[in-house]
Amino acid sequence: MDNTVVVYVPDNSLKKGYQTIFYEIANELRWNKWLMYQLFRRDFFAMYKQSFVGVFWAFFMPLLSIATFMILNRGGVLDLGDVSMPYPLYAILGMAFWQIFSAGLTAGANALASAGPMITRVNFSKKALVLASLGRPTIIFLVQLGMGLAMFLVYKITPSPAAFLIPLVIIPLTFLVLGLSFFLSLFNAFAKDVGNGLQVLMTFLMFLTPVLYATSGAGLLGTLTRFNPLYYYISAGRDLMTRGYITEMNGFIISSVCSIAFFFIALVFFHLTETRVAERM
Repeated sequence: MDNTVVVYVPDNSLKKGYQTIFYEIANELRWNKWLMYQLFRRDFFAMYKQSFVGVFWAFFMPLLSIATFMILNRGGVLDLGDVSMPYPLYAILGMAFWQIFSAGLTAGANALASAGPMITRVNFSKKALVLASLGRPTIIFLVQLGMGLAMFLVYKITPSPAAFLIPLVIIPLTFLVLGLSFFLSLFNAFAKDVGNGLQVLMTFLMFLTPVLYATSGAGLLGTLTRFNPLYYYISAGRDLMTRGYITEMNGFIISSVCSIAFFFIALVFFHLTETRVAERM
C-alpha cells in the first residue's frame, strides 16, 4: 500500500518567504521589460489617435482649469489665498504634480480591466500592465513642467537651483501612485464600478487638495490638508522650484516613508493575487 502524501501549496505562497517573493518579482520585471515598453508605446499613441489637436490636450486642460479658477476668484466666488507668486505659475506647477497622481492612478486602476482579452489569452506578468500605465502621465507631467518653466521666463522669475532635486519628490509620489494602482487595479478587474467611481473621486479630491489655491491652515479644510500626503508632495515640488527648500519638510518625509512602505505591501499583495486575475475576469 502506497502511503505517499501529496501536499499542494498555492502558487506565490507567503511560505516561500519575502526574500524569494521579491526575487521572483525582480525576475518577472526583468523578463517583461520589452513588453512594458511596447505597452507604453501603445497607450501613448492611442491616447491622441483620431484627435485633431493631439498632444496639445496636455496644454489645454490645465490652462482651462487655471482660467476657471481665476474667473471664480475675480468674481468673488472663490478665494485663492496668498500664493506669493503670479497665480498662473503657482497653478501650473501644482497641476503638473497633481497630474502624476490623478492621471497615473486612473490609468493604473484601469490597467487590468482594459486588457481583459490579453490577460485571459496570454500568460505574462500583470505587473507590467500597471507599471506601463504610468508612462503616459509621466510624459504629460514633463509637458506641463515645461509650461511652468516657460512661465518663469514670461514673469522674469529665476527658478531655484534646487529645481534639480525634483526627482526626490517624484519618486515617493510615484511609489504612492503605483501602490494604490496595484490595489485598485485588482478590485476594478472584479468590479468595474471601482473605475467609474474613481473619476468622481479624483475631481472631488482635487478640490480638497491645494493644487489651484493656497491652503489657509484653518478650519476643516486645513485639518484635512494636514493629513493629505498629496499636499506635501505638491507643496514640496513647488517649493523646490521657487523657494529652493521644502517648507513642510516633516510632512514630506513622513508621507514619503509611508508611501514607499505602502508600495511594497501593495506589490507583494498584487504578486500573490495576480495569478487568479484571469480566472475571475
